[in-house]
Parts: sequence; structure tokens; C-alpha cells
Amino acid sequence: MPNTSPASGPPRVSPLNDPKVRGAAYQILLLLGIGLVAWMAISNAAENLRNARIASGFGFLGNTAGFDVSQALVPFAAATSTYGAAFVVGLLNTLLVAVIGIAVATVLGFLIGVARLSPNWMLAKLATVYVEVVRNIPLLLQLLFWYVAVLAALPGARDSLAFPGSVFLNQRGLYVPKPILAADAWAIPAAFGIGVAAALAYRFRARREQARTGRQAPVGLVGLALVLGLPLLAWAGLALAGLSPVTVELPVKGTFNLRGGLQLFPEFVALVLGLSIYTAAFIAEVVRSGIQAVAKGQTEAARALGLRPGPTLRLVVIPQAMRVIVPPLTSQYLNLTKNSSLAVAIGYPDLVQVFMGTVLNQTGQAVEVVAITMAVYLTISLVTATGMNLYNRRVALIER
Repeated sequence: MPNTSPASGPPRVSPLNDPKVRGAAYQILLLLGIGLVAWMAISNAAENLRNARIASGFGFLGNTAGFDVSQALVPFAAATSTYGAAFVVGLLNTLLVAVIGIAVATVLGFLIGVARLSPNWMLAKLATVYVEVVRNIPLLLQLLFWYVAVLAALPGARDSLAFPGSVFLNQRGLYVPKPILAADAWAIPAAFGIGVAAALAYRFRARREQARTGRQAPVGLVGLALVLGLPLLAWAGLALAGLSPVTVELPVKGTFNLRGGLQLFPEFVALVLGLSIYTAAFIAEVVRSGIQAVAKGQTEAARALGLRPGPTLRLVVIPQAMRVIVPPLTSQYLNLTKNSSLAVAIGYPDLVQVFMGTVLNQTGQAVEVVAITMAVYLTISLVTATGMNLYNRRVALIER
């Protein structure tokens, strides 16, 4: 009688026909190929550097720069500052433009995105025209438009345009009042930091209390009072003690020039305007699509409860739309930061213009300079994406 008992294990197959073995072999071959290409590229670069008699390494960062930068947020002098300091100056200028551009583009984009869905026909059409015109014109052309056609056409310093609050605008840029911090002013930012920490702690406690009892606390008013009230109290305390922690230097218009105040160079103004207006057009579409993704029944239910259109949009629609808005909004923030490298076209001293331009030309350390610049933009993008992902996790719907 033949043996019909089942086999004790899976049938044995040849390793050449095993999908797991073949998958592992392909991955090992791929890694070996990538390693070979990387080794050939590094060897070729090292050989070219030796032939050109160019020293490798990062020791050049400690050498004296020998050039000046028109806008620097930290002390910088051509005679004493190093290439490393020039890198810091360029990096801070890039971060300054990115932070201000993201803030302005976000506010402008949200307003235009909501306006596109407005029942007011004229307002909705104007928002549509803005979006369709701005986002279909290359950013580089828009930067040149703001710098060459708008700011360069302004009057000279002698005929500066005057605005309320001692603000002047001319070909040399925008002049605004300049705050000057005294040595005792450290108490004000310290009070601001304590206020922010206290506001976050109160918000966390209020949310736990609301989840437990259902009672809402005035989180917004208390947070605003803590964030703004504590610095004002610190300022008042220093003033009562006879100290002047912060003084303001106003720009004064003379016969031929302006004296004092804080000068915002036209390159900086043109770059912020161009980046903000261009990115706001894309953010507006992100906001519009996020609002339309919320079910219409949510709006109808809010209206049935007696909410007016403003509170309905602010308290019901926007919070639900954020889970759709945040992911593409993150991409727009990253695009704005990376697009700031176009500043070299109008001469703004950002990281690309200072480090990859002047420093690279003077030192010839192309590999090191390009590698550092790429690492900086990669780090900025990863930090921005991580922060936005954490925020997206908080606004996402929690399923039970």
C-alpha cells in the first residue's frame, strides 16, 4: 500500500528559485553597485584636486575672508572675519528670508484661499485672477520685476516716500524705526519665554480639564495675556527702576539723505515680496481645496445651531480642513525655502550668493563648499518637515 501521509515541512527548492534568496542577492548587488559608483566618483574628484594642486579639507573655514557683506545679522568685517563667519552670515540671511516669507505667504495665502470661496462675486474673481496670474509666471521673472521694475523706479533718498510711523521708502530700500536693546533688556525676552511656557502649560491643563468635564477655558485670552503681559510687566518694572531697556532710533530725513533707523535693503525687500506673493498663490489653492474637502453637512449643521458664517468657518470648517491642508502646505514651505536660493539673481547675500559664490571663487574648495551647502538645505528641509509632521499628527482625526 503506497504511503499517503503528508510531508513534514515545505518542499525543498533550489536557492536559485527561492524568492527570498534572490531578493537578498539583488539588494546586495545593488548596494555593491552604488558603492562602486561612489568610490569611482570620490577617487576621480581626489585625483582632479591633486592635479589642480587644490588642498582638500575644511581648514579654509578659518582663513580670513577679505571681503565684505552688505547685510549681516552678526558682526562681520572683511579684515578680521573668516570664511566660517561668512558661512554663518549667509545662513542667517537665508533663514531670515525663509521665516519672514513663510509667515507672510501663510497669512496672504489663507486670506486669498478663503476669498476664492466667497459668495461675493467680485472678491472671488479677484482672488482667482491673482492665483492664475501669479503662479503661472516664473518666480525668477517676478523677483526681477520687483527689484528692477518696482524698487529701482522709486525716488532717490532726497525725495523718499514718507509713511506714518517714521517709515521711508526710496531706491536704497525701506527705512523703519530701529529698536536698540540696553544691557538690562535681557529681562524682557526672559519674561517672554516664561510667558510662552506658562501659556503652553495652561493650554495643556485646560485641554485635559475639558476632556474630563466638558468645560472650556479661555485659553486664547489667558495665553495672550501671559505672552504679552509678562514682557510688558518686565518692561514697566525696569522703567520704574529708572532703567531704559529698549530705545527706538527713528530715521530722520535730511537734505540729501536719511540718517538713523533700520535700513532694509532693496534686495531683501524684493526677495521677500517675490517669494511671499508667489508662494501665497499656491497656498491659496491648498486652502481652497482643504475647505472644499470638508463635508457640506458640517456647515449646514453649524448654521442649524445658530452659528454665523465667520464662527462657522473659524470653529468648524478650518479645524477639519487642516488635516487636508497641512501636508501640501509643508511642501510649499519647503519650496519657499529652497527657492530663496534665487536671491543670487538680484544680489541678496544669502547662503548661495555668499558661500557658493564668493567663498567658492576665492578658495577653490568646490567639493567642500557644495557639500556644506547641500547639507544645510537638506537639514533645513528635514527640520521643517519634521515640525510640520508633528503638527499634522496633532490636528489629524483620532479614530477610536
